[in-house]
Amino acid sequence: MSKDAGVFKVSFWPDGLAVDVGRGTLLSDAAAAAGIELKSSCGGQGTCGMCAVKVRRGQTEQAEARFPARLRALGYVPACQTRVLGDVEIEVPATSRLGRHDVLLDGPGGGAVLAEQQAEDLDGYSFRPLGFRVLVQVAPPTVEGNADDWSRLVTAVRPHLPGPPKCGAGSGAGGDRMLSASLGVLAALPGALRAKNWRVAVYGLDLPCGFEIIRVVPQDGAPPPLGLAIDIGTTTVVVHLTDLEKGSVLARAGSHNRQARYGDDVITRIIHSVEHPDGAGELRRAVQGTINDLIAQTLAGTGWTEPDILCAVVAGNTTMQHLFLGLPANQIRLEPYVPVAGEYPALPASQLGITIHREGRVLMMPAMSSYVGGDITAGLLVAGLDTQDDLALFIDIGTNGEMVLGNRDWLVACACSAGPCFEGGGITAGMRAVDGAIEALAVDPATLEVTALTIGGGLPAGVCGSGLIDCLSQLRLAGVIDRAGTFHHEGDGGSPRRRETPDGPEFVLVWAAESASGRDVVISEADVKNLVRAKGAVFAGVRALLASLESDIDAVSRIDIAGGFGSALNIEDAVRIGMLPDVPRERYRFLGNTSVKGARLALLSQPAFQHALELARSVTVVELSVGNRFMEEYVSALFLPHTDLSLFPSVRE
Repeated sequence: MSKDAGVFKVSFWPDGLAVDVGRGTLLSDAAAAAGIELKSSCGGQGTCGMCAVKVRRGQTEQAEARFPARLRALGYVPACQTRVLGDVEIEVPATSRLGRHDVLLDGPGGGAVLAEQQAEDLDGYSFRPLGFRVLVQVAPPTVEGNADDWSRLVTAVRPHLPGPPKCGAGSGAGGDRMLSASLGVLAALPGALRAKNWRVAVYGLDLPCGFEIIRVVPQDGAPPPLGLAIDIGTTTVVVHLTDLEKGSVLARAGSHNRQARYGDDVITRIIHSVEHPDGAGELRRAVQGTINDLIAQTLAGTGWTEPDILCAVVAGNTTMQHLFLGLPANQIRLEPYVPVAGEYPALPASQLGITIHREGRVLMMPAMSSYVGGDITAGLLVAGLDTQDDLALFIDIGTNGEMVLGNRDWLVACACSAGPCFEGGGITAGMRAVDGAIEALAVDPATLEVTALTIGGGLPAGVCGSGLIDCLSQLRLAGVIDRAGTFHHEGDGGSPRRRETPDGPEFVLVWAAESASGRDVVISEADVKNLVRAKGAVFAGVRALLASLESDIDAVSRIDIAGGFGSALNIEDAVRIGMLPDVPRERYRFLGNTSVKGARLALLSQPAFQHALELARSVTVVELSVGNRFMEEYVSALFLPHTDLSLFPSVRE
């Protein structure tokens, strides 16, 4: 391209892709335009080193940034701080890419991406889905009986409609509830009725205000009514395509949330939405694109299309829901931390940019507060804390740590910021749960040799959350770090794995010759300190929540662990580092992705969704920033496992 034109070609190696961009375009934006998603935990500030790339050829300009010295020495630059000044060729290493996730699509053990299942137990809720299909024979008009087409359709459909909200499914009591349709449905009605001798499939929505017909087609070949359960996580997005007549999951798909290129955590994304002219729009389009691609994946090869999907239920934390809806989220991060809304009406799909039937509806799981969102409400539907007499604790560990304590009499919740460490953010060799990520490891105390297990069984490229927990525990057991997370300067037996660098001490987990990237996979002292702070926040949240109720962990009969990170967690190592309470291990229960499970419950059972509304309204949320208790607990938890060793009797020094 001509310099005079101010447009230059950016080529990406080894992808073989190229895009034309204007002078001054950031390399990270050029990569996005080429469809290459880069990691970022700092929100484009140039400090995390996650988006490191090499300029193989061409002219660029780099802003001042606190870029890691070890990466700079290897010839890398931060893509988020480097601008195009001419035609350039860029090398993007695998370690800087957002790869395919090992997303927890459902529960422990996962499941086939495309495999119909039997309708699951709805945990005692009656089966009454949000969308429905009715197959009817409409009486044709005559000269003597020339009522309009819509009236004839209503007469045929009404006896087959579900009962009112408080009646059981299949009561056949459609009653006098209003039946409505859009102008588009009415316009297509004459043709649909007459195409196959007045035998039609009528698709509708069972809404609080009445029944809405959104599609009428000839019966022949009419598809089943479909719905979506969607989990919008800070890191990943999961979609379940569901048959609304059988209650079965037809297909599942999951991927990284494309908003990650704007930052790993909710605060960074909120700041981006405020400080950039189209920041909120960028974030909204990123998650919409993620969801729409997953919808396409679930439909691939089925013969069904997007208009066959009548409705969706979405669960996510409060910020994710605001950014998806296009609502201003800035007040969530500012005291007194107030969201725009916690409950929403059934929203038209056409307004939300997701590719289902344009007149379909999207329901949002209700949130409890700015930091205890709809994903936790969905989790409570699955965990059933409010159905038992004994005290139970629900913990969802991710970028944020949310906890709910209670039983059938009361529920109290809180949230703490664990940071992106457990998702691989802010860690030198950290990565999300993708192929090549170390998910478990052991360190020999005598030789300091490392044994690592990776997702997919290939060469190690980095370490994901569960592997980082193991790493912290194993380094402590081997005597490489002390209780404060500081590297010992003696006693390593002269092992070359421990070494000094311009960025401080580090320990080599995998040598370059044995890694996927050709670079050493390391954990630094700064990484260890970040992990100690993250695990300390989780444990401090548990302790502060118990203290607010003048209770003790011994009174808790069960601890439910939710989320993708929790599914791979080694409880022994999590206890050994002081992240989770030291209680009999049989009290722990892994629930898998309760966010998407709860959304699916609400999709298939209106009583379940109604119960979710009641739960969100009834839970008392404790704000940990008020008072000193959380900070006191947090400071005490900044040791391995804790300053008070009596809290961890099974951990031997």
